[in-house]
Amino acid sequence: MTKLELNVRRRAVLTGLGAGLAAMTLPTSLLAASPRKVVLLMAGGIADGGWNTLAFRGLEELAAMDGIETAYVENVTQARAPEIARGYADDGFDLVIGHGYEFGALMAEIAPEYPDQSFFATTYAPGADIPANVRYADLAYVAVAYAAGALAALISEEGRAVGFVGGGDNPTQQSMGRAFAGGAEETVAGIKGLGIVTGDYHDAAKGKEAALTMIGNGADVIWHAADVTGLGAIQGVAESEGVKALGCYANQTSIAPQEIATSFAMNLGWMVVQLGTAIANGSFVGGEEWKPTVAEMWSAVYGEGDDAVPVNPDLVSEESYAVFTEVMEKLSSGEIDVTRFLQG
Repeated sequence: MTKLELNVRRRAVLTGLGAGLAAMTLPTSLLAASPRKVVLLMAGGIADGGWNTLAFRGLEELAAMDGIETAYVENVTQARAPEIARGYADDGFDLVIGHGYEFGALMAEIAPEYPDQSFFATTYAPGADIPANVRYADLAYVAVAYAAGALAALISEEGRAVGFVGGGDNPTQQSMGRAFAGGAEETVAGIKGLGIVTGDYHDAAKGKEAALTMIGNGADVIWHAADVTGLGAIQGVAESEGVKALGCYANQTSIAPQEIATSFAMNLGWMVVQLGTAIANGSFVGGEEWKPTVAEMWSAVYGEGDDAVPVNPDLVSEESYAVFTEVMEKLSSGEIDVTRFLQG
């Protein structure tokens, strides 16, 4: 066994007879069956406060359920990903989740080698030919980017420009940048939607630099979709006068409570739980791209605990929030079509 294999297997998180997930129980017939095994592979770390943290929380919920065994690996590089994914498949894991764009093509490549196991990647299908045991997801990234652009424009005081800070330089982030600009410019006449895709999800300094660049070009509201890089963007906003921020993936109120207007929190934990229970009860469907609505996958939140509300009332007027709510409803119904922003 290689050192890599030993390190990977040390990550296994085995469940005992834990408490069941609230409001969701497995069929009694599953409790006596062999545990179903689910592994979560992440390109980043579980302490990023957003994309990976939320998915990991869903895995923790699965680990507390009878009949499910879980494992995870953080900071998986593209060079290591094939070996790690195959290693868990060889170890008999029933579901291998690749969390992010980086795992899309890989799942399609290795899945045919393991026809009795299932694979999932939290990204768009890389092509029309999806293996029967692989599922991808359109998690409404482009729709929420349009909504964020609309809200940013609505709460801009100057009405000149709003800005998007992106992470990895990939088709999803590029499409989100275009949708953000489109949402802003189609909601408020005369405003300009700016965007910088930094090429990195893990560099706060790059995020801060990108935010400050757009602020210097007239943007007074900044949204990010860039994990740790995005935390730097929020820092740049906090250090600037008269600029607002929109958080992403998790509730980021605590980072800059005076500047955050809302956070677009992603229901990634719910997604992981849905996948794990589908494996456990035999309802997992492969060969397709799952398409939850923007309302299912995302929610606006500001504040903490019982005091949480959708938006910061000091930064978002009732009139602006009403228009934003209407935009979200039109996105969920399909009345606003965001496919035009997808990268071909």
